[in-house]
Amino acid sequence: MAHYYRLGEVPHKRHTQFRQPDGSLYAEQLVGTLGFSGVSSLLYHVNPPTQISRIGEPKPYAPKKAENIKLAPHHLRTLGVEKTGPDYLSARKTMLFNNDVAISICVPSEREMNYYYKNAQADEVVFVHEGSGDLLTQMGRVPFKEGDYLVIPRTIIHQFRFNEGPVRVLVIESFSPVETPRRYRNHFGQLLEHAPFCERDIRPPVELITEKEPGERLVQIKKEGELHQYYYEFSPFDAVGWDGFFYPYAFSIYDFEPITGRIHQPPPVHQTFEAHNFVICSFVPRLFDYHPLSIPAPYNHSNVDSDEVLYYVEGNFMSRKGVDRASFTVHPGGIPHGPHPGTVEASIGKKETKEYAVMVDTFKPLYLTEEAVQFMDEHYPMSWNESGKA
Repeated sequence: MAHYYRLGEVPHKRHTQFRQPDGSLYAEQLVGTLGFSGVSSLLYHVNPPTQISRIGEPKPYAPKKAENIKLAPHHLRTLGVEKTGPDYLSARKTMLFNNDVAISICVPSEREMNYYYKNAQADEVVFVHEGSGDLLTQMGRVPFKEGDYLVIPRTIIHQFRFNEGPVRVLVIESFSPVETPRRYRNHFGQLLEHAPFCERDIRPPVELITEKEPGERLVQIKKEGELHQYYYEFSPFDAVGWDGFFYPYAFSIYDFEPITGRIHQPPPVHQTFEAHNFVICSFVPRLFDYHPLSIPAPYNHSNVDSDEVLYYVEGNFMSRKGVDRASFTVHPGGIPHGPHPGTVEASIGKKETKEYAVMVDTFKPLYLTEEAVQFMDEHYPMSWNESGKA
């Protein structure tokens, strides 16, 4: 996301002396992607971020692939899960994954984290299905609410602080940078006039969190399927300023402007983010097609090159029967899928839909995890059969 931002105090020139009130230097840190060639930001810390006091034992933190899964459409029902674990990391349960992306649910019972977290090799997109609060990061505070996507680039240390009330989030972990769609940007990186959202909709951190009080802090670092335990004698939230193009931000699904047409528009019009080998799309309330003979329901299609995952947020999805909020449908490449029986005729003449859903389309096969199996609807593969159960 090519959008310059600055928060707090920074020196006039980068890589020059910037001194604290006691005369010592602030510690400059470059954070970014693609070595020194990608987007980046410069942070200025009270304490050097390299001063580790001790390192604990790593903890396994990798999904386990379910075995003997048939090539078939799948339906995962997760709405009935009240809690998936106590804290944010233990509550994350991966449902699907491959080498490019992992998709997890998270319904924590605790509202605050007593540790800090950093993903050292993946960007994370956290969709807030239920709840509100603050994403606290080394680059500042990002308030969030229901319906927000929180885009957290790799290496950014952060915590979640949830407000009172239900909490349910969807976590999409990307092993390549998450970006806005290329076709909606000009050669300067600015979002174009016909893009379904613009820079005004993107909400960067609103204020710095500069914690100067000493005391041991734990930062859990996720890398290569393990959580590494790093301890410091100061808070990682000690920056007095930063600037650049690399930072966490929020974007609301309610700010996504749908693209419609006279006949049914294909899923790419709903694209919101892209990464290597997958895209994230937002289905939002929109007017249906306005050709006099239009069929609003999607046509049958074969996913030759991709697996299609839909996470249902709110409303009645007009092409599906038997799905609920927090359901996943998984339609793997290699077999066709389309509207459930009766939904095509039922859609004719309808003027609008009020559904919300998040879609992840991958261009490499996804694997269900052992934890996902408990949520599988065994009747779903036959639900297109007139006599089958939806």
